[in-house]
Amino acid sequence: MDEIVYETIAEIADPSVVRVLLAALRGYGFHPLDRDDEGVFGIPALTGVKGAPIEVPEAEAADARVLANALIRDMTR
Repeated sequence: MDEIVYETIAEIADPSVVRVLLAALRGYGFHPLDRDDEGVFGIPALTGVKGAPIEVPEAEAADARVLANALIRDMTR
């Protein structure tokens, strides 16, 4: 069985934006990595300096990055 390699397409500090972005990516058929089991969600000290990483399978990364960037831009206006 082949191991899936994930690529980070964004790092988001706002937990509500992370939740919306993950739902939107799934809705468009992408498969973002679910990190609900890795500690306290939304606390920068535990998720990283820039925030929570949004990771998708390497094969989906280019297309998912385009969608994620457009959605982030719209959500942060």
